[in-house]
Amino acid sequence: QVQVVESGGGLVQAGGSLRLSCRASGSILSINAMGWFRQAPGKQRELVASITSSGSTNYADSVKGRFTISRENAKNTVYLQMNSLKPEDTAVYYCRADVDAITTRWYAYWGQGTQVTVSS
Repeated sequence: QVQVVESGGGLVQAGGSLRLSCRASGSILSINAMGWFRQAPGKQRELVASITSSGSTNYADSVKGRFTISRENAKNTVYLQMNSLKPEDTAVYYCRADVDAITTRWYAYWGQGTQVTVSS
């Protein structure tokens, strides 16, 4: 069994910063990519940023230069530093981890989501 838990969301004014954290735990053998997605009301879930186990990163154009993804492999944890936040960044942010586990080989696990609200 694998659990993915996010933390760090909240309410912030435009121009402010937030840091999201996500930790995977359980019967994990290894984790490949980890990433952050977001879903605003009435919109589809979209990729925000992802990072491989070797540290290669990928960002949505809308967050390049403002958000930074990083991870600590030893802690099975990924972070998303969000700076210069805009009202359009408001969404539920979800963490995804591609996990090789004892019970299930290479499966994508999702967290429950954390709300980020940016006021204008």
